Amino acid sequence: MTSVVVPTEFRAVQDEYPILFRLSPERDSYQAFAIFGFETGENLFLDDDRWDANHRPLAMTIQPFLIGRNAGETGDQPAQVHVDIASPRLDRTGQGTALFDELDRPTPFLDTMAERLGALDAGYREVGPFFAALQRYDLLEPIVFEFALVDGSNKRFVGFHAVDEDRLRALSATALGDLHEHGHLMPAFMAIASLGRFQALIDRKNRRLRHG
Repeated sequence: MTSVVVPTEFRAVQDEYPILFRLSPERDSYQAFAIFGFETGENLFLDDDRWDANHRPLAMTIQPFLIGRNAGETGDQPAQVHVDIASPRLDRTGQGTALFDELDRPTPFLDTMAERLGALDAGYREVGPFFAALQRYDLLEPIVFEFALVDGSNKRFVGFHAVDEDRLRALSATALGDLHEHGHLMPAFMAIASLGRFQALIDRKNRRLRHG
């Protein structure tokens, strides 16, 4: 139904998916999500084994790789490429994509994965400051979407927050300058722009209902 996304990729994500924010169960932090459906487990972009969108969030494209560090290390140390050895994406028959060549050098595929992991790691570092800035200027609001589907049912989509566009536009030049200076203004506007993708998501849902 969702994938974690980071502020540094909002520009690419907003062209395909709505971006919403959810408060942690402990209510002490927010996380951003790309929305794929309206019900738990629903993915309206997955058509059998084909992904029906031009972009996938970084957190999905790096699987089964993980960002890793040795125990006790902080974010200041270089991250490592870790692999989830329990992942069904790993091929042990020798038919999959190689990670190292015959000289034990990383293949271009592994280099690409490392670059994506680095981009995701950098994006994670922006999450805390981004949401701190939104909260500082009181820009987060709970959001509710209510809509009807072609089968006659009415849906109510709740549990997420969004950027309040009116409050953002009403900020002083000083506040807007602060958001821009620290790289938070563009992601905020990208999150607002992404809400226009909800109608496309509803259209996908209606097509599923019509065609099964």
